[in-house]
Amino acid sequence: MEAKKTKKADLQNRRVLFAEIGLIVALGAMVLAFNWGQSEKKIESLVEDIAPVEQEVIVNTEQDQKPPEVRPQANQVFSDFLDVVKNDQQITTDYTFDEFDEDFVIEVPQVAEEEVEEIPTFNPQEYPSFQGGDLMKFRSWVIERLRYPTIAQEANIQGKVTLRFVIERDGTLTNIEELGSPDRSLTEEARRVLLSSPKWEPGKNRGRPVRVYYILPVDFILQQ
Repeated sequence: MEAKKTKKADLQNRRVLFAEIGLIVALGAMVLAFNWGQSEKKIESLVEDIAPVEQEVIVNTEQDQKPPEVRPQANQVFSDFLDVVKNDQQITTDYTFDEFDEDFVIEVPQVAEEEVEEIPTFNPQEYPSFQGGDLMKFRSWVIERLRYPTIAQEANIQGKVTLRFVIERDGTLTNIEELGSPDRSLTEEARRVLLSSPKWEPGKNRGRPVRVYYILPVDFILQQ
């Protein structure tokens, strides 16, 4: 026998489906109502938190004053300060040169040249000469004029006195220095004779007189 479905049985099967649809619609309505209430609450709180700001507006009833007009100034150039003289302009002066003639001479005072102290040399190109001879001739001239000091004789003092001196550019003998001596009295006697020396023929470098150093040993020996 064939089973037949009745309309009542078919509706019974669809009840579950209708229940699920109704549940979904109810949940949707609840979510929508909840969101709508929250947005209104946020808007109301935001409006309450904002306090009204009072702003004072000042209206100037006086007529607006225009700012002073600034006139542009032209850039100054050098021609504003300097008088430019044209090439064709003739310049005159009150000075005349009639008092000067062709023979007029302007005298310039001469400044005396200061002599520079020249350091003496030991080896000039031309050595000084004494009375046509060399240093040995001068040494003989000195020995002939020495006088043995009495003090040195009584004390039996003898020995070699060594002196250094300078022959100047004019031939004079200067700057006598003691380099070695056994006694002061012997040194003074040798110095006395050297100071009495006549002029020498000066030494030269390239034909020009120069200062020359000389060293002279003088022996003082007592005769037994």
